[in-house]
Amino acid sequence: MSSNISRSKNSSNINTDQALSANKMDKESTPAISHSRIKSRINSIDMMRGAVMLIMLLDHVRERFFLHMQVSDPMDLTTTSWGLFLSRFAAHFCAPVFVFLTGVSAWLYANRGHGQPRSARAFLIKRGLFLIALEMLVINISWMGNYHTLWLQVIWVIGLSMLTLAALINLPRPWMAVLGLAIVFGHNLLTPIGFQPNEWAYGLWTILHDRGYLVSEGALKIKVSYPALPWMGVILLGYVAGPIFSDKLDASARQQKLLLLGVSCFALFVLLRGVNIYGETLPWQAGAHLGETLMSIFNLTKYPPSLSFLLVTLGGMFFCLVAFERHFTSAGETDGRLARVGHGLSVFGSVPMFFYILHLYVLLLLYTLAKLTFGANHGELFGVNSMGWIGLIAGVLIIVLYYPVKQFSEYKKHSTQAWIKYL
Repeated sequence: MSSNISRSKNSSNINTDQALSANKMDKESTPAISHSRIKSRINSIDMMRGAVMLIMLLDHVRERFFLHMQVSDPMDLTTTSWGLFLSRFAAHFCAPVFVFLTGVSAWLYANRGHGQPRSARAFLIKRGLFLIALEMLVINISWMGNYHTLWLQVIWVIGLSMLTLAALINLPRPWMAVLGLAIVFGHNLLTPIGFQPNEWAYGLWTILHDRGYLVSEGALKIKVSYPALPWMGVILLGYVAGPIFSDKLDASARQQKLLLLGVSCFALFVLLRGVNIYGETLPWQAGAHLGETLMSIFNLTKYPPSLSFLLVTLGGMFFCLVAFERHFTSAGETDGRLARVGHGLSVFGSVPMFFYILHLYVLLLLYTLAKLTFGANHGELFGVNSMGWIGLIAGVLIIVLYYPVKQFSEYKKHSTQAWIKYL
């Protein structure tokens, strides 16, 4: 879902190979086990990205072939099946994981294992502008096959968040932590604030907090789908958390810190959401049975992401990072099957931008061919009749796309072409 992290030997990119080389000591003085631990630490990040990329694929297949079953934000539980709810809830993890790990990776870029720390500002500015341009010029047309509306979505907001981090990169880490926490925990207080299109602050507020049209009339409409303010807080917290992935911290200590963060997020979610105190615009209600009640509790607002939304998704990410490092890496306590699964996930996570663009255009092609072949069967749309078909299509695409993704990952590691490093 994002080019925020990719593999490269070039110093202008943040990636697994770079992080490994940046954290290697001299071969004669570094035990082999040290390299193994560094590799497992970084691979766990790639696995985390790979996992959410595959969840994202499932969600985008749903948006292509199940769009006749609209999903609101938060979801309308009276019209949402369990399968549709679970697929959408799983997709909630994608953006928080990528934005947070973008901040982590910026810290890894700035703090190599040898030599003096370097500024990540230039990298963040170049990559942020690149992502914004990519959203507008390449990704936008992959959704509808036309250019009537410019949708400013997740790639746009990651780019904007990178520019924000670049502007604040010289802040002391404690100050950055306070600012990030204030944004993430406090932005729900801004919910009552709103502006009409003819008011002076409408454009800025639409970009920062309230999704809506920047331009609603004319040949080209512009709509902000991902308000940026909460994501700016998330990327700041990711940068602050970067030292957890330092090679100076052993695996056990890192995992303890991640587990503590995960438990803290879930505990706060239970406290705030459990009694409907704060952090979500839609209070949960008891249903006719436990399933309905759980759906109501976890029916969270994504646009913009509520505090409850971020506590659940980031908390889950912390636990998954521990699981990947412990059980899915060759250096972890794992069997061969889990290691193979971890390797497969890390392949997808190593070139996320390439996979993101590839799968969107493959889905556009498949949908166009299906509609031409079978015709529209849900109004003006073509669609399948169950979420089971969505899972089947996504599963086939994972297998089919794995090979070109793997080939590109290998090519990218050895390529000296600068532009390749941005994919």
